[in-house]
Amino acid sequence: MVSPDLSNATAPARRFELLTLGDELLLGLTANGHLTFIGAQLGKRGVELARNVTITDEAVAIARQIRESWAQADVIITTGGLGPTCDDRTREVIAEVLGQKLVFDSTIEAAIVERFNRFGRKMTPNNLKQAYRFEHGEVLPNANGTAPGLWVEQDGKVLCMLPGPPNELQPMFTEQVIPRLAARGLLLDHEAYVQIRTAGIGESALETKLQPVFDRHGDALTIAFCAHQGQVDCRLSAANGELTETQIDAIAGECAALLGEDFMGFGDEPLAKVCADLLRAQERTLAVAEAGTGGLLASAFTDICGATKFFQGGVICSSNEAKMTLLDCPECLISQHGAVSAECAVAMATGVAETLGADYGIAITAFSGPCTGSKENPVGTIYVALHAPHGVWSKKLSYPGPRQTIKIRTVNLALDWLRRELLRTRGGGDLPDRRLSAMQ
Repeated sequence: MVSPDLSNATAPARRFELLTLGDELLLGLTANGHLTFIGAQLGKRGVELARNVTITDEAVAIARQIRESWAQADVIITTGGLGPTCDDRTREVIAEVLGQKLVFDSTIEAAIVERFNRFGRKMTPNNLKQAYRFEHGEVLPNANGTAPGLWVEQDGKVLCMLPGPPNELQPMFTEQVIPRLAARGLLLDHEAYVQIRTAGIGESALETKLQPVFDRHGDALTIAFCAHQGQVDCRLSAANGELTETQIDAIAGECAALLGEDFMGFGDEPLAKVCADLLRAQERTLAVAEAGTGGLLASAFTDICGATKFFQGGVICSSNEAKMTLLDCPECLISQHGAVSAECAVAMATGVAETLGADYGIAITAFSGPCTGSKENPVGTIYVALHAPHGVWSKKLSYPGPRQTIKIRTVNLALDWLRRELLRTRGGGDLPDRRLSAMQ
């Protein structure tokens, strides 16, 4: 076995391939989120996946693909097939292809036993299948599951094998795989680009607004846009290393200043986290009421660590009776104006703020479809209201499209409205420093 010489940080670009294994991926039973996650993480460090191949759990298919990838890739990452059941064959098949023996590791066994004991469950014998590792390889501990990851360096190549469940794979990748690859000079030891996050401005309008800045740097600056529902990211990087990190930071700061309130932040923090930070800074609290988004807005806040410091709670009130009982919405108001109306949204926002004792209240009432709506208010008609210590307002929106799209766009609009109001309440203030914002 020959270990690779991976110490040269200036080595030529290496070819990365991702092999995602599992019949459930090909059957459409599970979305291939591994490509999205791993591709994004590598991209941040200056590496673009050469390809992603999704294959079945069959031994012949795994062996055929690993031989092909081993012949042309420098780094191969596999996901799935490391578990205890009969369809988990990845470890055994790849070991045979690479000519390595699998050896039983008592340390892995102890970790599996300890996990079962912790949850008060009886361990079945087939779980010990996961305690085998490559004879000439390393183990990547799995803090959230029983199947450890495996790491092999052979023939001048790197093989990284990870379990399939996202809650296990993702922390292992960011906390163990990325540092290992960076230490071997296969990734940059810093982010390859600066990402500017914006909200409430479209992709074409964003480019137009920033074009004067871009024009001054010509081909030395690489620009890429990524549009989401109500948000657009703009990534800035140096073409062929012509600009330094300091220069890229300065350009990003100039863009942020030019964007004003449309600038959301640097990095990849979600809108809810930006709002949460503003609420905490101002020592304010929030409550939400939802009819049409099914708790999606509340979920965005409860995903944030320490949400109880600023988030009082949420009410999902689909029925008129729930609006009246839980939020004290007047029955006559609903009868006169309808449940999907500016008047009802305002009553909901005020009601939830008062009921839950919050400084701010956001309410959403919408015809999300596909079996709701009317001629006057078709599917995609949305009313959002914002209650603040200094007033209450409502907005009418129209977002035709699939139900899930309407819900996501509505929640993002509500979050962006809250963000802008909190910025104005704060009195504007200086834009955050590029490096400080990226670290927060």
